[in-house]
Amino acid sequence: MTLRLALIAAVATLTLAACSQDTAEPNADKTGADHAAMGHEAGTPATPGNAAFAASETAMHAEMTQASGDTIDEAYIAKMIAHHRGAVALADVALAQSRDPGILRMAQTVKDTQTAEIAEMQAWEPAPPAPPAPAAAAAAAAPSATSSTTPDAEPAAD
Repeated sequence: MTLRLALIAAVATLTLAACSQDTAEPNADKTGADHAAMGHEAGTPATPGNAAFAASETAMHAEMTQASGDTIDEAYIAKMIAHHRGAVALADVALAQSRDPGILRMAQTVKDTQTAEIAEMQAWEPAPPAPPAPAAAAAAAAPSATSSTTPDAEPAAD
């Protein structure tokens, strides 16, 4: 039961860490970064459980940082693919090292669903640009003020 709680806490911590942004000052003490590189966040104890996920966590953060896109949609897809790959990597660690049937079941579910969602996101194509709104199309088709066809209009001076 303790291993199950530790694994759940580790996955929750990694998930929250993946969704947060580093706001440290450029010249701030980098002790926290050193701890993360060893498999645990600053203040989190160095345990075999934390260390088991260190490489997966580091790879996910690096891939998410590098993922980008020209539009919000493209960037979202790229970053979510990286995030989901990270979840699959975490699940793989749990599948390889856990002996708890509940954790193994959850990890397999995460791996299966995240893998399917990665494929769905990879298949996504941006929607074509929307046609102009009717008001904009009508304004574009309407004669300009200088070429009025009303009988009261005075000819434009040259």
